[in-house]
Amino acid sequence: MTENQNQPREYDAILGGESQVPLGSAVLGGIPGVKSRLASPIVEVKIAALSQALKYGDAGLDLIIGALQDESMAVRFAAYSLLKDSNQPNLKELFQKYLPTFHFDVITVDAEGKENSCRRHYAHFFPEDLGKRVVLEMVYIPGGTFMMGSPATEEDRRDNESPQHQVTVPAFYAGKYPITQAQWQAVMGYNPSHHFKGEKRPVESVSWDMAVGFCGQLSQKTGRKYRLLSEAEWEYACRAGTTTPFYFGETITPELVNYGGYSPYANALKGLNSRKITNVGSFPPNAFGLYDMHGNVWEWCSDRWHENYNGAPTDGSSWETGRYDRRMLRGGSWEIYAVLCRSAVRDWLSANHSWRPWGFRVAVASVCPSS
Repeated sequence: MTENQNQPREYDAILGGESQVPLGSAVLGGIPGVKSRLASPIVEVKIAALSQALKYGDAGLDLIIGALQDESMAVRFAAYSLLKDSNQPNLKELFQKYLPTFHFDVITVDAEGKENSCRRHYAHFFPEDLGKRVVLEMVYIPGGTFMMGSPATEEDRRDNESPQHQVTVPAFYAGKYPITQAQWQAVMGYNPSHHFKGEKRPVESVSWDMAVGFCGQLSQKTGRKYRLLSEAEWEYACRAGTTTPFYFGETITPELVNYGGYSPYANALKGLNSRKITNVGSFPPNAFGLYDMHGNVWEWCSDRWHENYNGAPTDGSSWETGRYDRRMLRGGSWEIYAVLCRSAVRDWLSANHSWRPWGFRVAVASVCPSS
């Protein structure tokens, strides 16, 4: 009897996850198939393989536990979601080793600045050792889609915050805090801050050119490509899922943000002004676990300045057309009005100009360093 050429044979196999299955072959199954798909460079293939691994008892469980060490944070999260309710011993230690977390409270307020909620959150991060007991904590920012800019109904909005538009931002890591003076010193060997010295205070009096130079030196030191956040990444990370003027809600207070408390926003009362840059982490974070996104120091972003969002990228990337010498600043500072600390506020300065309120934080791609 003639063999049917379209019928797979038991020894025929291909790697799982291929979009086209060759004629006369079958997808490799069982634990070998899961292993082969976990070796794929395609993240989606790896995640699908982890779900299949559940079918294969202890052998499959071992593969899922092994995926906690994957270079892709998305794969690590997939493994974590499959394991988090398991009673396997030592999992908590493995989670903290390969997916370290920190916990914090997220506060929201009403238009008068009165607290209306306080919720417990956690975020994943990895520590970057800069030497001499100086650590840079990089927080995982999950990818997502948001509306960039301010709505027409937002009080005291500016024209350059328009048109509001949808942007999809891939996952990345952002500095938990603005770069501190100790971190700058550890990487660059000197401290450019002139006005408010302190190891835990944000580095200040930094130009855009200087901030980019720091990213280059940090990249050489660590082997990872550090950079400034794009303007879209910055606003997405600042909002952390919120649509209000601030990540705290409709307004801010001097108890929540280091800004010029003498000039409040919405219905909040006037408050004191610290009149100085404060240590990072002195005020509550947003839902992503990022601190000082409002106030303290203005933060440089990578983009060139544009007068509005017409033609802006929608993929979270840096906007690199336009005048070279004008670069973006975000977040407001310790000495200005509350209205200029809103999530949507945009400002610019020449790339080579430095002044006491200017600082920055860094970003890096979402592929984790090997543990």
